Amino acid sequence: MRNGSHGPAAGGSRGSYGGGQPDGVLPGDQRTADDVEAGIVALWRSYGGSRAQELRDRLVLHYAPLVKYVAGRVGTGLPAHVDVGDLIQSGIFGLVDAIEKFEPERGLKFETYAMQRIRGAILDDLRSQDWVPRSVRSRARDVERALERLGGRLQRTPTDSELANELSITISELRELYAQLQLTSVVALDELIAAGRGTASLAETLPDDYAEDPVASLVDQDSRRQLADAIAQLAERDRIVVTLYYFENLTLAEIGRVLGVTESRVCQLHTRAVLRLRTKLNEQSET
Repeated sequence: MRNGSHGPAAGGSRGSYGGGQPDGVLPGDQRTADDVEAGIVALWRSYGGSRAQELRDRLVLHYAPLVKYVAGRVGTGLPAHVDVGDLIQSGIFGLVDAIEKFEPERGLKFETYAMQRIRGAILDDLRSQDWVPRSVRSRARDVERALERLGGRLQRTPTDSELANELSITISELRELYAQLQLTSVVALDELIAAGRGTASLAETLPDDYAEDPVASLVDQDSRRQLADAIAQLAERDRIVVTLYYFENLTLAEIGRVLGVTESRVCQLHTRAVLRLRTKLNEQSET
């Protein structure tokens, strides 16, 4: 669940979109950022009144850079055979869906809502292709079970050395395993919140400011608290990776420069963090 306050979607349509163009103003466009803002607000009003396809297509064109941005984030670290162009195509469907279902009266930023829909559409398409080999999924379950056993015995997050020993492999083999399991760790953080519950993600249950369900609010607060607790229990580097990747929207390469390690090592740390978060959240849901 990427935080909507950073990255190209920040600040509504006046944020910085793909291609390095600030304020949503394209090269050669003589309008100011305020002109663009006023124009998109008027376009939303017109579309809300008529639901005309032509107006929807203009909104799609305006917000298309969001799709490229999200596809680039999701595509980071995926196998070479996964074409980013295919991710973008899937994301466009998510953007169209977001525009058609968006309700401005709820007071939500469209960009934040749309990024969730776009990411969801891309992940759904990836899953439908069964692009993760069955053997890799099996190994992921083995690691999660080992983490759960060790966590129960040690009452803390196990180290890589302890996990490798539990799996009867070397540290080097464990890191190679993380690289393989990277295929299974492309996940929105809000999906981790719902781990083990069989419920929809938080993005699918956005609250209505005018008709807030107090029970749903308590559940949401509890879910976020559990996620915060699980993140707090991670090893320091894992916690940094999760924070920078999901909340600060840094790329894996940028995180590598912060930590002084290679991008491939950050991929391993990210995979390890996701596996450990999933295990901890599953444990919490069973208590």
